[in-house]
Amino acid sequence: MSTPVVQIPGLPAGFPFPFPFPPSTPTIGALVPSFGPASGGNLVLIVGSGLANASSVTFGGTPASILFQDPIGLLIIATAPAHAAGTVPVVVTNAGGTSAPAMYTYLAPAGPVVLSLIPTSGPTTGGTPFTIVGANLTGASVTFNGVAATGVVVDPTGTVVTGVTPAGTAGNVPVVVTTPSGSATVAGGYTYVAPAPPVALSLVPATGPAAGGTPFVLVGSNLTGASVTFNGVAATGVVVDPTGTIVTGVTPAGTAGNAPVVVTTPGGTATVAGGYTYV
Repeated sequence: MSTPVVQIPGLPAGFPFPFPFPPSTPTIGALVPSFGPASGGNLVLIVGSGLANASSVTFGGTPASILFQDPIGLLIIATAPAHAAGTVPVVVTNAGGTSAPAMYTYLAPAGPVVLSLIPTSGPTTGGTPFTIVGANLTGASVTFNGVAATGVVVDPTGTVVTGVTPAGTAGNVPVVVTTPSGSATVAGGYTYVAPAPPVALSLVPATGPAAGGTPFVLVGSNLTGASVTFNGVAATGVVVDPTGTIVTGVTPAGTAGNAPVVVTTPGGTATVAGGYTYV
């Protein structure tokens, strides 16, 4: 089907209609929203006129990804690129030229906020699971007196951090949460508590063959993590019950006579009264 023609005064006969108009210069009326995070990635609606067939949209000179532009030229949807915090010009360019700038503000990311640490104390050996509750914690790392916690995980909302304490020296130490936006110190810090020294109350049996191999039971308190020696020779198969009050094991070989029995834990050492007599 042929293009319809009309006679327009002043133009040659048969001039086709509609005739091509030159593209208009793009104009930005509004940016929605007119602000966003410095990390970029948010959608921005550009409303105006003459925006059709845009070849580029830039934020502070950085190209944005154009996701949609309507053929009438009234709007564009673009993804804001990352940029340093501050206000920058946004311009649209097409065949008609480049628009006057519209201003867009990049916001600096909020710094971390720490509300609570649970628990607030634990053994100097470390290994204590902890939970920190706050805000803006995405990407956080945690240190206890400058030593990094292990197994640190931040929940998707950026409000809860979990991890495991490192070893430390007895006393109160600062706890610092660091994110790409800054750092925050936990009020009250964390108190490392030295483990109590072991107490050995009884050893059963108190005698056995010099060849060793005798099962024994040692009763006391604060025995978690204990090792046991008979005249300086380590007992084998040593197991401590969950309450830290009972240690079982097997005597090593020894020489006939009485031998000192020493229990050692992270909290110190204790000698069993009466020792053990090899027969």
